[in-house]
Amino acid sequence: MRCMVIVKADKDSEAGVMPKTDLLAAMGKYNEELVKAGVMLAGEGLHPSSCGARVRFDGRQRTVTDGPFAETKELIAGFWLWQVKSMAEAVEWLKRAPFDGGTEVEIRPVFEAEDFGAEFTPELREQEERLRAQIDSRH
Repeated sequence: MRCMVIVKADKDSEAGVMPKTDLLAAMGKYNEELVKAGVMLAGEGLHPSSCGARVRFDGRQRTVTDGPFAETKELIAGFWLWQVKSMAEAVEWLKRAPFDGGTEVEIRPVFEAEDFGAEFTPELREQEERLRAQIDSRH
């Protein structure tokens, strides 16, 4: 199963405070372990919400709101995409992460094609596979 590991923002990440060298080194070592184990598919940190925007969809109307956004606890500071056997395995990997100081991290399964059932028709599956192949060929 694939899962998204979501690192929640805090006041420091929203203020643009960069991690210290020791945390960067520890995170690099941790990421190296994830890659060697075949768990990590992707992972990135995100700039503060002050660098972002939100688009609200209401019928045909689109409303753009520039950051920063007020509710820090609802914001994302970074993420990983992992391939694991189970949520329990993901939790065990995450418990080894070099976080401290009240960092909150959420793990959520990524939908797979079979999760959509009959609504995901053979034609839609073929389209999805074609798009994924195009993406893979570009990277």
